[in-house]
Formats: sequence, C-alpha cells, structure tokens
Amino acid sequence: MLKLAHMSDPHLGPLPDPKLLQLLSKRILGYANWKRNRARFMTGNWLDQLVADMKEQTPDHIAVSGDLVNIALPLEIIGARQWLEELGKPYDVSVVPGNHDAYVPGALKKARAAWDGYMNGDPEFDDLQPGANSFPYIRQRGDVALIGVSTARASAPWFATGRVGSKQTRRLRHILNDLGERNLFRVVMIHHPPFRRATHMHKRLSDSSRLRAVIKQTGAELILHGHTHIDSRATIDGPKGLVPVIGVPSASNGPGGKKPAARYNLFSISRTDGDWSCEMTERGFGQDQNIKTLGTTPIIIPQ
Repeated sequence: MLKLAHMSDPHLGPLPDPKLLQLLSKRILGYANWKRNRARFMTGNWLDQLVADMKEQTPDHIAVSGDLVNIALPLEIIGARQWLEELGKPYDVSVVPGNHDAYVPGALKKARAAWDGYMNGDPEFDDLQPGANSFPYIRQRGDVALIGVSTARASAPWFATGRVGSKQTRRLRHILNDLGERNLFRVVMIHHPPFRRATHMHKRLSDSSRLRAVIKQTGAELILHGHTHIDSRATIDGPKGLVPVIGVPSASNGPGGKKPAARYNLFSISRTDGDWSCEMTERGFGQDQNIKTLGTTPIIIPQ
C-alpha cells in the first residue's frame, strides 16, 4: 500500500515588502487583495499545524498542486523553496505550479529554477518526458505513477485562467497510454480543475475539453487539483468508467472564512488480485479549530 498526501494552495505569507517597480504590473491588484482579504485568514500558523499533522500520518509521498506564492515576488519564490525543503526531500514531494506561481511574465521560469528538484521526473522515464524543466513529468513510487501537468501561465489583470496547451496534451496522451500498459496507478496532478464550470469564467482552465478528451481516450485512476480553495469530488469519462477528480481546500486558510478551513487528503492506494482500491481520509480544521478526521471515503477506481 502507498499513502499519498495531497495539499494545495498554501499561498505562503506574509508577503515581503515589494519594491515600487515590482508593483507596476498585475501585482498591484494581488498585493491589494492580500492586504485587504487574504492576510487575515491565510496565515502560517494554520499551515504549520496542518503540515505537522500530515507528517504524523507518515505519508509515503506528498503532492502539492500549486499556488505556493501570491504575487510571485522573487523573495516569495525563494521562501517557497525553503518551505518545500522543510516539507520534505525532493524525492518525497511532487509539485505542479499554479496561476499565482506564474503571476507575471517570467515568474514561472524563476519558480521552476528554484523548485527544480520538486518538479522533475524520474530519469528512467526520460524516453517519455519532454526534458528537464518541462511538463508533464513522471515519477513512480511503488505501483503509483504521478504525472505532473502544468496549467500555469501569466494572465491578464483580473484573470486567473490556466491552459494545458496542445504540445503538453499530446505528451500527456502518450504518457498515460504507456503507463496504463505498465499497469500503474496513474495520478494526474494539475492546478486548475478540468471542468469549464468548476469556477468563474475568468478563473477557468480554458482548454479543459482538450484534457477531458485525453482522459476519455487513455484513462487515469485519479486526478488531483487545487485552485478553487474548496473540497470537491467529481468524475470525468474514461475508457473503462468514471475517473475520480478530487479537489482540496487551501492549506493555509483559517477557520471562519468564506472558504473551508485548511485541509489535506490522504489516499491509501493498494492492489489486490489485480484490482485497485483507494480510500481517502480528509483531515483538517474543525469548527473548534482543532485538526481532526473530517471523513473517510472509498474512491471508486475504474478497473
């Protein structure tokens, strides 16, 4: 059995003091939003407690599905690297970027360089992967394959859209087909949910239909995402049945806000007589501001 922890959207704070020139862009909007709203609820205190609880569960691997930073200041990106090092070794933690990690042009390139070890695939899959610092990447842990897909790209002011793109989609189709033939449990990590109506139009995955078409053809066992800051369970069509799609709230959101309090999901994945089984345990802050098990649910995997 492999225990896979999934957390997302830590939006690490507090924000470092930006220089005036750094705010002469879309960043001024994000900075104002942080000061006006997010700074009150998204604090390191909640995140630190959540991470400590997660480590007590001794997961075999940790998946982080984006938005480590807020407005992608250089000091934020460096701080996120330090946070990742505290979270775990690169071998034990897999990351995909979110829209906030690519907040302005050039930011994603800096983030990929700083977080390199956490977003690179295993060398034994070099024949399938596009190369260093590219997506999708592949990591295998036991019988589980993690496929990191990037939807992160700089967008216009007031937009938080994502896009997979045609090249990455073609690579993903080839990767999922190959890993399926190897009988691995394929976990697709992505920041934006693969549905057009999962969030507002200005925050959507613009080519979600392209991604769904790939999954319908090749299949996958599990899709994990963030972005919405809510807990969600849905499915999309696969060749052998419905593929589960699981979203998780922000890992730093405190209780009492408009969105659910900080939470992570723990997936217990095993195979018996050739059939997969998967159980999801949700742990996070309750109304009493203590971390507890919020639910345990079997996840139906297409066989």
